[in-house]
Amino acid sequence: MLDELLKRPIIPVIVIEDANDAEPLVEALLEGGIDVIEVTFRTAAGGEAITRIAKRFPDVLLGAGTVLTPEQADRALDAGATFGLAPGLNREVVDRFCGRGGLFIPGVMTPSEIEQGLALDCKLLKFFPAGPSGGPAMLKALAGPYASQGVKFCPTGGVNLDNMMDYLSLPIVASIGGSWIATRQQIADKDWAAITRQAREAMASCPSPPAAV
Repeated sequence: MLDELLKRPIIPVIVIEDANDAEPLVEALLEGGIDVIEVTFRTAAGGEAITRIAKRFPDVLLGAGTVLTPEQADRALDAGATFGLAPGLNREVVDRFCGRGGLFIPGVMTPSEIEQGLALDCKLLKFFPAGPSGGPAMLKALAGPYASQGVKFCPTGGVNLDNMMDYLSLPIVASIGGSWIATRQQIADKDWAAITRQAREAMASCPSPPAAV
């Protein structure tokens, strides 16, 4: 799973209010060239949306986002997610998710949190919130002590089409997470054409896939 994720430079961060929107949303992303998705647990529909996607699109790399508790980790894996993400680093959540065979990407913002992630054998880390935490400049600074340890980052929060290459041009960045590709309002409006267009624009701006760690 890690090797496959490292081939995808963009992970759409999706908030779904109605699970019935899950399948057409994924179809829109696939048409735009994106076959990976992070469905967050920010709404009650998140779990069911993951279940629907897992059944209909078994080849899509399916992640669960905003996994904050061990119970949510179980729900995500039971629903069919194969990787999980969180805004922060909770050892119990990492242990539960990884203990059941999933890949977990905890959120970090400081060197101490990065080292906690490394102690849990998490080398792909979510840098969140990327913009307010110093953006590309901060990641360049973090590359000094941690790139040699095999650490890769997925910055999320304030990343968009205009600045995504500022992040993806950094060797320490594996991918970026973005909610602009399929906004909550566009999903609610069922504006699948706009989502497909935004996915295509983002993929057209991407460099070659990053090398695996």
